[in-house]
Amino acid sequence: MSIVWVILGLLLLVVGGEFLVRSSVALSFKLKISKLVIGMTVVSFATSAPELLVSLQAALDGAPDIALGNVIGSNIANIGLVLGITAMISPLVIDKGFYKLNWPVMMLLSVVLYFFLKSGLVLDFWEGAALMTSLVVFLVVLIRNSAKDDSAVDEVDDSLQQTSNFKIFIWLLIGGASLYFGSEWLVRGAIEMATSLGVSERVISVTMVAIGTSVPELAASVIAALKKEKAISLGNLIGSNIFNIACVLGITSMIQPIMVNNAMILTNDIFWMLGFSGILIPLVFLPKRFELGRLKGAIIFISYVVFIFSTFSE
Repeated sequence: MSIVWVILGLLLLVVGGEFLVRSSVALSFKLKISKLVIGMTVVSFATSAPELLVSLQAALDGAPDIALGNVIGSNIANIGLVLGITAMISPLVIDKGFYKLNWPVMMLLSVVLYFFLKSGLVLDFWEGAALMTSLVVFLVVLIRNSAKDDSAVDEVDDSLQQTSNFKIFIWLLIGGASLYFGSEWLVRGAIEMATSLGVSERVISVTMVAIGTSVPELAASVIAALKKEKAISLGNLIGSNIFNIACVLGITSMIQPIMVNNAMILTNDIFWMLGFSGILIPLVFLPKRFELGRLKGAIIFISYVVFIFSTFSE
């Protein structure tokens, strides 16, 4: 029955995330918020909602390993799985904003998260507040830097400007309910599955739960790459990782402190996350600069497969 809860939970999270994005963008248009700000903030917050609800639900249910594993595993999956497969299908061109802002912020937050968790083996309210504050600063800088760039604007669906208030309300209702029940069922299923398979909650969360919450990004990337359209950019994936740490763990720990119950999170998983993040710089610059081709994508994806097998074989 646990696999049924996990599948139903993931399906509801995908549905809920989509409705929340659409309703949030439509509501932002009603409030006369600029397309640039909508693209850089509203869309990013809404797409991080599934991870946020799963981590928050897990923390409140007394399953901190799932709360942490979900974020760390999602960050690994965004690079190893999503970026790896997308690059194998269609080579990605990297812009300079990647190494000037996005990548340094992601690495800084990843290292800060490690030291926050290591000191006291808990992510508390003030550390969560510090992560959220860093996200606000990052967004301000990002919006200023992107004022002359249309890439964030391209992500916003203009047709949503015509959405009625009633439809926005219904979408918000569907999105909120789907995310709530989806996160509850996914966490319940993950705990039951870990028990039945004889593995830790951490193993299930950094692998299956994390892959599940990364499915929307993977689907969008693969479809775009197959159609030879502009695939999901590396900047978007890095941005998602930044939101996962600063927003998801930030908000969750401000509501409910997140304990480190499983030592492997600090001795293994977080180093995989740092490794996948760190390897991007040499891959972007060597041997062909500013391009992630099929070979580099294969290297990233194979590394992810190794991570999955090593996690289950512990």
